[in-house]
Amino acid sequence: MVRKAVIAGNWKMHMTCAETRAFAAAFRPLIAGMPADREVVIAPPFTSIPTLCRHLEGAGVAIAGQNVHWEDQGAYTGMISAPMLLEHGVTHAILGHSEPRKYYSETDEQINLRARTAQRHGLLPILCVGESLDQREASETERVIHRQIEQGLEDVDPTHLIVAYEPIWAIGTGKTCPAEEANRICGLIRGWVGNADVTVQYGGSVNPATIDDLMAQSEIDGVLVGGASLQAESFARIVNYQVPARV
Repeated sequence: MVRKAVIAGNWKMHMTCAETRAFAAAFRPLIAGMPADREVVIAPPFTSIPTLCRHLEGAGVAIAGQNVHWEDQGAYTGMISAPMLLEHGVTHAILGHSEPRKYYSETDEQINLRARTAQRHGLLPILCVGESLDQREASETERVIHRQIEQGLEDVDPTHLIVAYEPIWAIGTGKTCPAEEANRICGLIRGWVGNADVTVQYGGSVNPATIDDLMAQSEIDGVLVGGASLQAESFARIVNYQVPARV
């Protein structure tokens, strides 16, 4: 089976509704000829989800939430539930990103609850895993990621899942993990998930200059893009990457 590539953009806390409309107007024609062997997902801020859905309707772009709570409703100030996302046509949810892990002390157990809830509602989880620079330099990369996979995916269906390998030291730093090393880790992740067909992405300062080399790797099935997804031209170049056909 040839795994379809998934190119996802995470806008984080960027893009007002007005900026979202401008992005969609510029981006839509740039991906009109997008090859059929790939999918595009964009995770805008929650306030911009309806705007992006409306202005990219029919363009072949799926919309993701940047997180999802494990409860359907309740006294959880600042959170968002799966039914709230589904109401606006959202199909994916990013979970376990290094920033919520770092800034809001999200645990693997909480991320697991989010993933199970997302699947229960039919959302496709994009589970982020990755090591810090200190952990990599201490030769703990494999142990850390294995633990994140094992705890984050307990009772999660491995056939309805995307995993994104995001080395923390390469996010927003301009540093990119060498393609061959990213490929090795993505292969290990696939084995730990236990599903040979699971989509495994790479994320970490992905940009138009690195995308072709990354997508030429045998174990990398797509990318999770941060800053380079905020500009229509750069993200379209990433979506329209060019490598020899994978067999």
